Amino acid sequence: MALPMTASRLARPAVFRCVAASLNQYGAAGARPHRQNLSTGVSEAKDVAFTVRSQTEQGVRTILLNDPKRRNALSLDMLQSLKEDLMHQVGGEDLRAIVIASSGPVFSSGHNLKELTTEHGRDFQYQVMKTCSQVMMLVQDMPVPVIAQVQGLATAAGCQLVASCDIAVASENARFATPGVNIGLFCSTPGVALGRAVPRKLAMEMLFTGEPISADVALKHGLVSKVVPHDSLEEETNKLTDKICTASRSVIALGKACFNSQMKKTRAEAYGQASEVMVQNLGLVDGQEGIQAFIEKRKPVWTHNFDKV
Repeated sequence: MALPMTASRLARPAVFRCVAASLNQYGAAGARPHRQNLSTGVSEAKDVAFTVRSQTEQGVRTILLNDPKRRNALSLDMLQSLKEDLMHQVGGEDLRAIVIASSGPVFSSGHNLKELTTEHGRDFQYQVMKTCSQVMMLVQDMPVPVIAQVQGLATAAGCQLVASCDIAVASENARFATPGVNIGLFCSTPGVALGRAVPRKLAMEMLFTGEPISADVALKHGLVSKVVPHDSLEEETNKLTDKICTASRSVIALGKACFNSQMKKTRAEAYGQASEVMVQNLGLVDGQEGIQAFIEKRKPVWTHNFDKV
């Protein structure tokens, strides 16, 4: 797999080397067709793509969950297709942001429960859970912002996917739930992402009761970033990506990696790491270009790479 951007440069910032190493663990994104049955045959066959990937000239990639008849369930096939779309040319400097959206009235209903019955065996169940966890961590390890564009229901692993994204824009009709407890399968893995996105007591209420929360409640507690009228969902998402695309890709990659890393540290350790990253940022061509552009009252001209001054 080609490592992100300047992963081959010996001089790349230390914090970004962690991103490169993290992405490397997910393996190469193969050239398998999205419509192919990617698993061992357990998932129900489809004659259309599980996901649909597109990318604008500005570098905004949209990944559409495309199994509306199964409520965009995160089957093993869907997860592997989503993983492939995330990893596709991840090192290209033209990739600036990723939007995960959905077809149909449901964002995602979570795992395909037909895959989780005993007839398929524990090894397959482990494969499903491992792949799902890889995808959720990959979303956060990507060097560009990943935005969930949510309409309708996002439940169980679907809610987990929203919680894992850097930003989430939700339609006013969106609902979020972790209802596994009601069918005898506690949402333990969705709870990992949910518990890191919302206050503990709300997470526990959602996990213990399975009751959905509204988009407004999700906004109040930080599960989503913005709630907009349904008809404005795509437009509002585009406004965010347009703004992101005006910034330096390398600066955003550096900042995202630092933010996620420092959140796991003590306050003193976090300030120590963040201070070091700020100095690394100032040593980049793009870091100095931005400062000079501000002083000279002009628009910056970004290189989008990790070249040093």
